[in-house]
Amino acid sequence: MVESALLPDLGTEIFIPVCAVIGIAFALVQWLLVAKVKLSGVSVSADGKSELKDAFLEEEEGINDEAVVRKCAEIQSAISEGFSTKYQPCTYDSTKQCKPALATAIFSTVSFLLGAITSLVSGFLGMKIATYANARTTLEARKGVGKAFIIAFRSGAVMGFLLAANGLLVLYIVINLFKIYYGDDWEGLFESITGYGLGGSSMALFGRVGGGIYTKAADVGADLVGKVERNIPEDDPRNPAVIADNVGDNVGDIAGMGSDLFGSYAESSCAALVVASISSFGINHEFTAMLYPLLVSSIGILVCLVTTLFATDFFEVKSVKEIEPALKKQLIISTILMTVGIAIVSFVALPSSFTIYNFGAQKEVKSWQLFLCVAVGLWAGLIIGFVTEYYTSNAYSPVQDVADSCRTGAATNVIFGLALGYKSVIIPIFAIAASIFVSFSFAAMYGIAVAALGMLSTIATGLAIDAYGPISDNAGGIAEMAGMSHSIRERTDALDAAGNTTAAIGKGFAIGSAALVSLALFGAFVSRAGISTVDVLTPNVFIGLIVGAMLPYWFSAMTMKSVGSAALKMVEEVRRQFDTIPGIMEGTAKPDYATCVKISTDASIKEMIPPGALVMLTPLIAGTFFGVETLSGVLAGALVSGVQVAISASNTGGAWDNAKKYIEAGASDHALSLGPKGSDPHKAAVIGDTIGDPLKDTSGPSLNILIKLMAVESLVFAPFFAAHGGLLFKIF
Repeated sequence: MVESALLPDLGTEIFIPVCAVIGIAFALVQWLLVAKVKLSGVSVSADGKSELKDAFLEEEEGINDEAVVRKCAEIQSAISEGFSTKYQPCTYDSTKQCKPALATAIFSTVSFLLGAITSLVSGFLGMKIATYANARTTLEARKGVGKAFIIAFRSGAVMGFLLAANGLLVLYIVINLFKIYYGDDWEGLFESITGYGLGGSSMALFGRVGGGIYTKAADVGADLVGKVERNIPEDDPRNPAVIADNVGDNVGDIAGMGSDLFGSYAESSCAALVVASISSFGINHEFTAMLYPLLVSSIGILVCLVTTLFATDFFEVKSVKEIEPALKKQLIISTILMTVGIAIVSFVALPSSFTIYNFGAQKEVKSWQLFLCVAVGLWAGLIIGFVTEYYTSNAYSPVQDVADSCRTGAATNVIFGLALGYKSVIIPIFAIAASIFVSFSFAAMYGIAVAALGMLSTIATGLAIDAYGPISDNAGGIAEMAGMSHSIRERTDALDAAGNTTAAIGKGFAIGSAALVSLALFGAFVSRAGISTVDVLTPNVFIGLIVGAMLPYWFSAMTMKSVGSAALKMVEEVRRQFDTIPGIMEGTAKPDYATCVKISTDASIKEMIPPGALVMLTPLIAGTFFGVETLSGVLAGALVSGVQVAISASNTGGAWDNAKKYIEAGASDHALSLGPKGSDPHKAAVIGDTIGDPLKDTSGPSLNILIKLMAVESLVFAPFFAAHGGLLFKIF
């Protein structure tokens, strides 16, 4: 007979909440007892002596009792300011009363959760449609490459439009709901909205870093053992890691990219709204002008809708050669139409003249100047996209040169690939620099924020093009595993090759927009923290600058090693299965796919913790212990360094990938001279591709999150850092 516990279930159900209530009641009693110690005023007797009974105060020598109490009150007030429930003077207009800090903290938490949930839902829906569409794309490939292209692109458009529309709708609803409480306190309202961007970027950290580790652990493991050691084709069903590889394409490229671009959209909107709330839009309570960033995003959805019809309904892709031009036309058409759309919105929604907050002063701006700020960001994005395509597409000489270097082995392939990546940084940086100069000259930090929004205004089309890649990749894998004919595999390979280039273009957009977004957030942080200038000649700032510049390398080292460690386990498992399960190579036995999926899943969850902690803790440590000036240096250093590393890493990996595909396709005499599959140049290209996988899909794209998340986290905590930061400098 099993003995029962002495305390019955009912007793447990009563005891736990009762104890909790007792604990709360006891805490309240202690609070009341503490509150008996008064901090305002001291009763004085007729003889002029204080009536304080506390012995330690009576024993104080040389210090006036009232002065001690007053000083204690001041210190306590300063400490509790960040947790105050009282109305306080507004930061930028001390004549007005703003909502208490505690309310802003609560609403920021709510907007953080909503941003995180929106990001997760968008990523989940994107994964759902991608996995829903991959087999359908394969089946449509039987009817021709045009039919398969339409299915893949439409599936990508579902992801793009869902994310753009969800992000916009939730942000709009949040603003209107929060407005019920905040009323005319727009400064507090839009400060609390910053949590929305932080929530989106926090989920992007997991999507990008975790997804990147997942997909590349499987990809590297599958390539090293399958292609190099066993000489079997890509996506061969005999390879135990093939399912994990195909799952990983969706995790990294769909959920990761989606959450990344959603984070950029949310943060650029929040940065613009924070600056606008303390400009004439906010001061005069001009709601339409205030929501100019959301109006730009709204017109962007309509423009992208029309643009999508050009690819799916107005023009039909009839041959393999038309796939890549059709995708490029999407970028050009959306950019041209969006320029017109921005002009209309700027004319309709903005007053002809207004002022924008600029580091303590109000700068007068014309509506046409703000239009140019958005437009310059939009066109800078197009330039970055085309430069990225030039350096990563095998239709152009840079990738063909990398492929040619494989004649002499993997070492020269690696050297040429690295050189290409470094060189590919030049024009995008000039484009970003030009857009920063123009937008800041016209409209200060608000101009930079809306320039970032301009780059992201065609996010629906950008994501559609990007999501098209992994869907096509999966379709090719399904065709190979299903044993479909060689002609169908050729069609899916053509779709996939174009998808690789568009994925690289998408990463270029993401990096460029991340640079502008983080600079806009940096400006909002500097404004919120009350810093008038960031002087690099002061040691406080310079030490932050040099440490911040180091962070992207530290972060990349963590993510690269994480992929390497996970890939090592994957390689060992794949080798074990080939060696111990008889009949795999002959196709008579089924590999254990589930074990390989588990290795990738476990690795992605475990390995993303250290880089995630680095990103989340750095601003908190720098701001709390070294102050806002040092933190501003950290943010600037990480931004400047991170953008260069991210662009070079992404383009290097993309070039190596397409150099391998160039040799495999054998579409020209030059490519035929390097092939076929299994030749020494091809093996060298596979090694380069394997090295580039974690660069282009893990470390490079993840750096977007590093620079954005640190900036938005600093913005959210700016009031606290400004009031109480720099503890070490205060002590020493």
